[in-house]
Amino acid sequence: MIGSIESYDAESQSGIIKSELVSYPFNLDDWIPKVSPDVDDEVSFNVDDSGIAKDINLVGAILAKPEGVKSRYIAGALALFLGFAGVHRFYLGFYKIGLAQIALTAATQGYGVLWGFIEAVLIFTGHIYKDAKGRPLK
Repeated sequence: MIGSIESYDAESQSGIIKSELVSYPFNLDDWIPKVSPDVDDEVSFNVDDSGIAKDINLVGAILAKPEGVKSRYIAGALALFLGFAGVHRFYLGFYKIGLAQIALTAATQGYGVLWGFIEAVLIFTGHIYKDAKGRPLK
């Protein structure tokens, strides 16, 4: 069956899937994807004899290719001019690497600039081509 998640409570790890006019309860144990369920996610599922949704999988993630949200040119420019502070990594969502770049620049009295320059080249040549959520850069 196909439906959408109407509600989900992270504490109880349970929720409701609505398909047409019928609602089916589900438990996180029956959730297949690695990401958490979210309200309005479209899902495919089976229903057991007691009316509980089982074998729940995302539908939208299978049908649609991820669209780019972040710009390659902005990320590259940030890496080139502010790479010593890891600003481009924060822009792309890689917060731990951004903090590591700040720490390296502080610990080496400025030599972290090289890291930012190298990553600017990697971004512009397409070797760094995804953000932290796995979406391609525009």
